[in-house]
Amino acid sequence: MRFGIRTLDEASLRGKTVLCRVDINQPVDRETGTLKSINRIAACVPTIRELSDKGAKVVLLAHQGSDIEYKNFYTTKPHAAVLERLLRKPVQWIDDVCGPAAREKIKALKDGEILLLDNVRFVSEEQTLFEKKLRLTHEQQAKTLLVEKLAPLADLYVCDAFAAAHRDQPSLCGFEQVLPSYMGRLFEKEYCTVSQVMEAPERPCVFVLGGAKIADAFEMMNTVLERGVADRVLTGGLVSNIFLASQGKPVGQGSLDFIARSNYSEYIEKAAALYARFGSKIQLPEDLAWVEDGARREAALSQLPGDITALDIGSATADAYARVIQDAKTVFVNGPMGVFEKAETELGTKTVWQALAGTPGFTVLGGGDSITATEKYDLTEKMGYICTGGGALIRFLSGEELPVVKALRHGANIPESKVR
Repeated sequence: MRFGIRTLDEASLRGKTVLCRVDINQPVDRETGTLKSINRIAACVPTIRELSDKGAKVVLLAHQGSDIEYKNFYTTKPHAAVLERLLRKPVQWIDDVCGPAAREKIKALKDGEILLLDNVRFVSEEQTLFEKKLRLTHEQQAKTLLVEKLAPLADLYVCDAFAAAHRDQPSLCGFEQVLPSYMGRLFEKEYCTVSQVMEAPERPCVFVLGGAKIADAFEMMNTVLERGVADRVLTGGLVSNIFLASQGKPVGQGSLDFIARSNYSEYIEKAAALYARFGSKIQLPEDLAWVEDGARREAALSQLPGDITALDIGSATADAYARVIQDAKTVFVNGPMGVFEKAETELGTKTVWQALAGTPGFTVLGGGDSITATEKYDLTEKMGYICTGGGALIRFLSGEELPVVKALRHGANIPESKVR
């Protein structure tokens, strides 16, 4: 048991029906019906393979697509084909989640067989609107349709979806109320890795925070600075623009207009308060870049034109950040330095990412944009650890107890001798 949660080392699996929640949510090319990336699917393969090889009847639950709008929903059928290829063994799939067809399919499984159910978000209680509006307790989640239909068919529950550990939904938190529960190998690895970053990072510990998810960045920054986890915070993207504005530094009127349109003006005041307390640890850009007539332009803050929109840190800042990263022993990264998707504004991110790949320190990357940048520059193998989850990682590093962690600790107290 680790952190009060059972690991698979403690599970008796042969002949057992195991409900395994994974996070294999991937971008989909709807025209071809194929997945644009398979990194999350590949990450959960070790757990699925172990369950199958040890004789469990494996039932996989997963979501696909953002659930803010129904048009983002998509079937998990293409994921089954990818899993089958990666596992090199058959993976059954059914276009049902917890209805009669799915239940009969689960009952018919033989030892070692694997079944992937369709998108759990086709069930209403798995949607974000359901989660946010009703705010069901974990005990109430255990009484939802999904759990009441599937739990009686299972002996154990395994969660390998650390990327979704910040979500509070029945497939993630309800089964642990009624089934002996365990964390999968990916969940264990990610949870232990980020716990180490928070509890005892090697020094100096540097946080690289960029991107456009402002609320997450500020929440995390406050926690790691307050607790003394971060020795230095390097800022980029919209995060740095807000900090610069809070100090009365020029960022261009276009940048200020974007901050206002995005309803982020309140963060200028929050940035000022953070900088007043921890300014010696927060490093801001000394130059910025923008695009003019289709070409990259950059200038020191004192020479910045008044009407530009800053889209990247400048080369002097990127080089300065690279030197800090090279001297670090631990580096945590969430968010790019600018609009790295375009050639004119990728220099900052590319320079910082190359420094991350070359540093002797241990690097931890999280968040979709961070992973995308890593893949773009073909640096995946040179990073210390890439966390599959962005939201979960941010919530964890913000000092928040993740709902799934709480649920798994509860499930660790349910004896394996539970009889269906």
